[in-house]
Amino acid sequence: MTANDLSTLIGRAERVLAQLEAWLPPAPPDIDWTAHAFRWRKRGARGWLDAVQNVSSIDMRDLQHIERQKSIIDRNTQHFLHKKPANNVLMTGARGTGKSSLVKAMLAAYGDQGLRLIEVDKADMGDLGDIVDLVSGRPERFIIFCDDLSFEEGEPGYKALKSVLDGSVSASGDNVLIYATSNRRHLMPEYMSENLSAKHQSDGEIHPGETVEEKISLSERFGLWLSFYPFKQDDYLDIVNYWLAEHGCSQADIEASRTEALQWALERGSRSGRVARQFARDWAARHV
Repeated sequence: MTANDLSTLIGRAERVLAQLEAWLPPAPPDIDWTAHAFRWRKRGARGWLDAVQNVSSIDMRDLQHIERQKSIIDRNTQHFLHKKPANNVLMTGARGTGKSSLVKAMLAAYGDQGLRLIEVDKADMGDLGDIVDLVSGRPERFIIFCDDLSFEEGEPGYKALKSVLDGSVSASGDNVLIYATSNRRHLMPEYMSENLSAKHQSDGEIHPGETVEEKISLSERFGLWLSFYPFKQDDYLDIVNYWLAEHGCSQADIEASRTEALQWALERGSRSGRVARQFARDWAARHV
């Protein structure tokens, strides 16, 4: 082969490579391990940990009237940080009562001690095994956070989550926990028709059908269940008063807000911490 032939061949190869690069997705960026929080991103079949630049921070004292839930998850998180046995956590219950905020509060409290947060969308739950492999061997302690988690029939992420929680041949690693929030205690819809598969014995014992057992088995793999309930009226007003004070309202303004705060909750159909904070923002903007 002459030098001219070789030059022509190299030129053709370069043009082919240029065309391939135009069709192929770019390589994922390097992981910034100095970040405290990450999101799992997907581009085609590739996934990577994308560092969160502006982390939504909330202090433990900002979460009012969920003292029992705070103490339990704080104790479990501290055990995890100190490499003691710790449990995966499922938080269920009324919306706006502080479930996801409690997870963010753990990061704010212990991020400087090596705690890290990885937020994973429900659609990407099938990648949990890849995420666990990616962070294995890292010195940090990772909480994989799945917010507003629920599954419909046949979704692939359901079995992936079961395997990572407890059931896979490979261990998930001692530097990973899963904290999930959901409005469904068993994470999947349940139907009256499923009771038709139950067997009723003459002694009165009921044996649930296998379909029901399959659905319950996922939530049972979480070691800790934390339930959150709607706030009573006085508790709701306490939270409103707290946030009004945080926004610089005077005591007179706080006392004058009571009627509007109750009307606000009535219109929203919920007395929750989220609704209380939203009202406080609106009131403070109009009166401070």
